[in-house]
Amino acid sequence: MAGDPSYAIAALSPQTWPAFDALVQRHNGIFGGCWCIWFHPDGPERGQGADANRALKKSYVEQGAAHAALVMDGEEAIAWAEFGTPVELPTLHHKKQYDATKTQDPDYRITCVFVDKRYRRQGISELAITGALDLIAQAGGGRVESYPHDLSNQTKKLSASFLYNGTRRMYERLGFTYDRPKGLKNCVMVKTVQPAQMAGAGATR
Repeated sequence: MAGDPSYAIAALSPQTWPAFDALVQRHNGIFGGCWCIWFHPDGPERGQGADANRALKKSYVEQGAAHAALVMDGEEAIAWAEFGTPVELPTLHHKKQYDATKTQDPDYRITCVFVDKRYRRQGISELAITGALDLIAQAGGGRVESYPHDLSNQTKKLSASFLYNGTRRMYERLGFTYDRPKGLKNCVMVKTVQPAQMAGAGATR
C-alpha cells in the first residue's frame, strides 16, 4: 500500500539514474521507447528510437534539467512523477488550446506519472505526485499545474497505462483545483505549493 513505510521518495539525479533506468527498461522503454522525453524541448534525438531517447533523457538528468520524484521500494524504483518548469517541459498535448486559454504560466508542471505494473492500483501514483510536490516545495514552491484525464462523465474503464498523468479525481484528492478543459477529456488542474520552510503551515490551493 502507498502508506507502507518501506517506500521512500528520491529525486531523479545522476545518482538515482540507475534505478530509474532499470524501471524504464523493465517496461520496454515506456510507450514504445519514449523514455519520458516527450514533454522536454524538441531536438534531433527525438524520434530516432529508444536508444536515442534514453541517451537524451540521461543527458537532461546529468545537466540537472530533468526532474522527477521516484518512489523507491528499497533500492528499486517502482514509480515516478515527472515535474519541471515550463522551460524544461515546454511540450504539451493540446498546446494551441492551452496557450489560447491560459492567463498565466505556472512555476512548475507535473507532466507524467508512471507506476511499475506490479504495483498499480495501490495508491502509488498519489505517493509519487505527493513526492513531486514535496520536491517542488524544497525548490521554493509556487504555482503547480498538471494535466490529468477528466473522467467525470466517463463510463468505460480505462487502462492504467493509458492514464499517463492520472485523473482529475486523484488530483482533487491531493488538493488541486480544476482550472479549465484541455483537449478531449483532459483538463488543467492547479495547486499553490508553499516553500519548504513554510511546510509546517501546509500547502494551500
